[in-house]
Amino acid sequence: MSPLGARRERSFGQDGESLVDRLGVYFSSRAILAALGGRSGLRALDLGCGYNAKLLRSLAPRLAAGCGVDVAIAPALKSMPGLFFIEGCIEEALPAFASASQDVIFLISVLEHLWEPLAALQACRRILAADGLLLINVPTWLGKRFLEFSAFRLATSPAAEMDDHKMYYDQRDLWPLIVRAGFLPSCIQMQYHKLGLNLFAVCRKELL
Repeated sequence: MSPLGARRERSFGQDGESLVDRLGVYFSSRAILAALGGRSGLRALDLGCGYNAKLLRSLAPRLAAGCGVDVAIAPALKSMPGLFFIEGCIEEALPAFASASQDVIFLISVLEHLWEPLAALQACRRILAADGLLLINVPTWLGKRFLEFSAFRLATSPAAEMDDHKMYYDQRDLWPLIVRAGFLPSCIQMQYHKLGLNLFAVCRKELL
């Protein structure tokens, strides 16, 4: 258990997905596919992959191997060929991955749930192979207003997810965090999307 708070016990999607959730996943997927371009044969790590690991499953034809980490994984997924899953806390799972062992790491709507985001980003950089990509999606401070109104007032998205948020990010928040983790400014690209409610970052580990 984190010294700063209780450990999360349920994965995204474990209790179903709202329309707001599905729309968010759809637009994040578009940004991810654009960032990956024509890359294939990838070793991919999805941190906070969700109960149904939709991203890894959709990318399976482009993967040499895929690993998902979350506190709960649908039992049926654990026998899927080419995919491997770790049930547990992201912060505790990261040290087990070998350095330079992954070509792409996904932190999609995850960083805002972590008590120690810098430590997670530093671990991701260590795990990435040279020229590997770290793809990050986070809600912005503008998104905070929309998400909390949707969850707490309209009940159109899960309130438990919003209550688990530790931080929101604009470029001035996320960019220095990524640089402190060791990524070069020339290797960081950011763009707002979803009408400014989310920020998407592509972080490339420099060639050695």
